[in-house]
Amino acid sequence: MSKKLILIAGPTASGKSNLALNLAKKIKGEIINADSMQVYKEFSVLSSRPSKDDLKKIKHHLYGFVSVKKHFSSGEWLKFLKKKINICNKNKSIPIIVGGTGLYFNAITKGISKIPPINQKTRESVRKMYERLGSKVFYEKLTSLDPKVKNKILASDTQRVLRAYEVKLKTNKSLYEWASNTKSEFLNYDIKKFFIDIPREELLENIEKRTERMFKNKCVKEVKDFLSFDIEKSLSANKLIGVKEISDYLSDIIPLDQTKELIRIKTRQYAKRQNTWSRGHMKNWKRLYSKDLSTLTKKVLKELS
Repeated sequence: MSKKLILIAGPTASGKSNLALNLAKKIKGEIINADSMQVYKEFSVLSSRPSKDDLKKIKHHLYGFVSVKKHFSSGEWLKFLKKKINICNKNKSIPIIVGGTGLYFNAITKGISKIPPINQKTRESVRKMYERLGSKVFYEKLTSLDPKVKNKILASDTQRVLRAYEVKLKTNKSLYEWASNTKSEFLNYDIKKFFIDIPREELLENIEKRTERMFKNKCVKEVKDFLSFDIEKSLSANKLIGVKEISDYLSDIIPLDQTKELIRIKTRQYAKRQNTWSRGHMKNWKRLYSKDLSTLTKKVLKELS
């Protein structure tokens, strides 16, 4: 009998973590993080990582274990994931992989291309060029070097723009040529894929509540501490929603109420992008929802039986 993997995706603030926790209790599961911002040690509040109480109830993996000072790719995440799945198998528990990062789920279902390692010198020179030219000019330079990335990577997606440039520069092959020759490393698993299809009004309400909760839980202090590290602007942790807005608030550029509103707007826009991405990349995922957690869990259990 093939081993099971349960994947739970959905937009930010859709209740993924609560579902995963409830499900894990029912089926002897362990939870593995698939959110690229919840991997960072320094951001528990702003990334909405599971609470300390939740972490005690069920085994959780790959939360808060990477420094914001480090570059962390989906390839590196996949290596850690495979180790954690092996641990779950040894424990005779079912891995429940939960998060909102589409590229992480793609790494499981479609695989990651075997691009040769790019040396540090090249990576640093590409990053310096990016900082010198700015995102717009650098993106034009990238699409001229590698036309295949046009309309596939957004100019605002710093990490992927840099990655596409360094890969083409060092291998003379587009990121998309490498991607076309890949396959999943989990073909021998019985993979169950669920997407939380939350109605828009409920999602907006959740985002509203979450934003207020983050400020009560001292997300301002979290950003203040983060800013003291003075990390490279191209590193992914800078992209976490709230970092720029709270930074502007701390610099007296905007008042607190505007800070909160900008975070709510950015979160709504992010959730919309996640939903759009899922319609293009997660067509064969089971879409389900119920406001009642117990009912939602039962719906998933029915699909698993």
